[in-house]
Amino acid sequence: MKLTVLGCSGGIGSGRHTTSLLVDDDALIDAGSGLTTLDFEQMVKIDHVFLTHAHLDHVLGLPLLLDSVGDLRGTPLTVHALPAVLEVLSTHLFNWQLWPDFRKIPSEKAPWLRFSPLDFGAALTLKGRTFRPLPANHVVPACSLHLATAAGSLVFSGDTAHSDAFVAALNAIPDLRHLIIETSFENALAEIARDSKHHWPDSLAAELQLLSVRPEVWITHLKPGNESAIMNELRAAAPDWGLEALRQGQVIEL
Repeated sequence: MKLTVLGCSGGIGSGRHTTSLLVDDDALIDAGSGLTTLDFEQMVKIDHVFLTHAHLDHVLGLPLLLDSVGDLRGTPLTVHALPAVLEVLSTHLFNWQLWPDFRKIPSEKAPWLRFSPLDFGAALTLKGRTFRPLPANHVVPACSLHLATAAGSLVFSGDTAHSDAFVAALNAIPDLRHLIIETSFENALAEIARDSKHHWPDSLAAELQLLSVRPEVWITHLKPGNESAIMNELRAAAPDWGLEALRQGQVIEL
């Protein structure tokens, strides 16, 4: 399995794109502006999109993807997410006001889009890759995602603050090779991070101390302009982890 980072920034500008990860050539984890870096032929191949939550920086590419290639596909694009996330998309995005409801275009019997609820405790296996939602702690309904293959596992935190349930879930994955986890603000902005339920360097360092597994850890969702400051504080707070910032264009293989 190959995971390609299309976007991993906490914002946009100067080559930065928001969260979207390409799994092989047919699935996405989140659909932020990073999705727009794909060329037309690559977009046509996307069959599945797994969403961690419904915030705009994680879903904004989805309606544009459907508008661009929906008519060229033989089957609907399937969006997998928690039921509460799908409800937000139905009510506030694909509602004929902000964007057309592609679950009914060109018809309800042959749509370009379909929703597939993915509940906690459930998992979906596609071509030897198993996608499983794990707990997260954010200001809206959200999950992290465990991606398991025969060669090992990867977990993407999505947007989250500290979560005992998330830590327990990580510690229950003995073959965890990669952890992609967010840190959005530097320590001076800890109050903002706490209110918006994101990590800051000291909070992530405390979380890492609770892990009994030892994956490679990649930091994502760094706020634009603050990337170096956040990473410097992270390395000082957790010097034994060899933390590295996730990079747009980076490829992780399992």
